[in-house]
Amino acid sequence: MSILVYTQNWDGKFKKSSFELVSFASELGKQMNQTVTAVSIGNIGNDELQKLGKYGAEKIISAADSKLNQLNNQAYSATIAQAAQKENASVVIFANNFTGKALAPALSIKLKAGIVSGVAGLPVSIEPFVVHKKMFTGKAFGNVQINSAVKILTLAQNSFQIVENPCELAIENFSPELKDSWFVNQVKDTQKSSGTILLTDAEIVVSGGRGMKSADNWGPLEALATELGAATACSRPVADEGWRPHAEHVGQTGKIVAPNLYFACGISGAIQHVAGISSSKFIVAINKDPDAPIFETANYGIIGDVQKVLPDLLNQIKAFKAGV
Repeated sequence: MSILVYTQNWDGKFKKSSFELVSFASELGKQMNQTVTAVSIGNIGNDELQKLGKYGAEKIISAADSKLNQLNNQAYSATIAQAAQKENASVVIFANNFTGKALAPALSIKLKAGIVSGVAGLPVSIEPFVVHKKMFTGKAFGNVQINSAVKILTLAQNSFQIVENPCELAIENFSPELKDSWFVNQVKDTQKSSGTILLTDAEIVVSGGRGMKSADNWGPLEALATELGAATACSRPVADEGWRPHAEHVGQTGKIVAPNLYFACGISGAIQHVAGISSSKFIVAINKDPDAPIFETANYGIIGDVQKVLPDLLNQIKAFKAGV
């Protein structure tokens, strides 16, 4: 039996989240005394596939059919299901992102498998199989037992450290059975933003709220983000006002992020916003209201006018980086 992990790629390249998944699968494989097989879908170069072996993948099933070059939920879930059956997989692992959340439930039906989303680490126990996850928008933790023979997990971002564990890697080409009816609709064009750090990939996020007061006051926040190599984000009221694009909206109804460091600048800390950032490793809040709810969530807090604090903070960071 084996641990199967779906390693998503972006334009033929793997990102940190894929290596995190393989590292997690490798440690789980040790606990269960099972091998680790990665599933790669799309046309990926051999050198890129070899990278997965650095983190514990012992085998890669590569489905490079040209029909699979674009995400198709029906085709992808069927491909992963066929790979799972071929490898006699006991556990299938996805990232807890938009793609994972779309594919995991479909696979659960195909394999009659129990599923737990947003897992926060290795299982609490193997027999019975119990996993640990955040619940109630990060306000609590819970242990969930899976009783089915095949188990599906989606791993929360940044919940497991990337660990190098080089293995002898075997790459096997795989041709899944695909139905033409799955490909009736075709994506003709995809437009992607460039030159910016994507929120879902960012290690550091600098976010602003209504405390920024207007769309004209974001210069210091953007400068801080540039200095830190961070992505910019905002609360929902800011996006609704048109101060920032909706693509930057973080929260329960926007993007869910889990960076290593999150700056909440002029954000009050409404529960809907906190739900989207609660998985961040460290949260720094800047707000002039000492009773703002965000301070209950933050690891560090600065009480002060964000328009005055941000320039000072930026200068201090520049001085630190310069060794002054």
